[in-house]
Amino acid sequence: MSAPEVILIAIVEGLTEFLPVSSTGHIIITQGLMGTQSTDFVKAFTVIIQFGAILSVVCLYWKYFFRTVGFYRHLLIAFLPAALVGGVLGDFIDRLLERVEVVAAMLIIGGIFMLFVDKLFNQPDEPGESREMTDRKALRIGLFQCMAMIPGVSRSMATIVGGMAQRLSRKTATEFSFFLAVPTLFAASAYKLLKLFMQPQGADLLVSNLPALIMGNVIAFVVALLAIRFFIGYVTRYGFKAFGYYRILVGGILLIWLFTGHPLQIIG
Repeated sequence: MSAPEVILIAIVEGLTEFLPVSSTGHIIITQGLMGTQSTDFVKAFTVIIQFGAILSVVCLYWKYFFRTVGFYRHLLIAFLPAALVGGVLGDFIDRLLERVEVVAAMLIIGGIFMLFVDKLFNQPDEPGESREMTDRKALRIGLFQCMAMIPGVSRSMATIVGGMAQRLSRKTATEFSFFLAVPTLFAASAYKLLKLFMQPQGADLLVSNLPALIMGNVIAFVVALLAIRFFIGYVTRYGFKAFGYYRILVGGILLIWLFTGHPLQIIG
């Protein structure tokens, strides 16, 4: 990978990982526009730099990770459904990652849905209702996260909507989405790293590309810090409608680009 490719992909990862706009979809689009060859290392790189993104969550919310055992129990319960589905459907998901039209369609569908999220789920409390996290709510959020296996859906959007569907506040649902990203993205990154390491000459490939991995993680970390600070303040005050319009705009432009004879393919 060239230095500009490393920098740009890392910026996109850090900027979009925690926003409900699909980081995977944006990275696929970025690769297609730059004509980046989708080698085994490039595929691993786009996942491994998530280490930098999740480190930003730990740094910003480090006090939360010294809470009660219940905090970790909720994360584990919410994490398990995606871990199981990802393990079973891993090959199918990898094939979807190269379908740009799928990304475009899901961006639009998810964008339309986000225009109505606040009205659908951000309702006043009912008598006797608790907005605290419970094991049942954590499991349901984890099931929502499974929808993010489809590129373009957005893990952040799926988990935030899942939280709001359990009548958590926008802020609580958004912060839990950040926390859930830590085990989810760590597992995905570690798996990709191990998978690449186990390939013939995989260790040599990692060592020779270590500067790119370090640079990518550092950039993703810094950009994600800024993105999280912006997002939590913006969504608490204004909601998700602007992100819905953005998704529709990007998905629409992408479909028009494809349907007017301008293929955007990930080069294998």
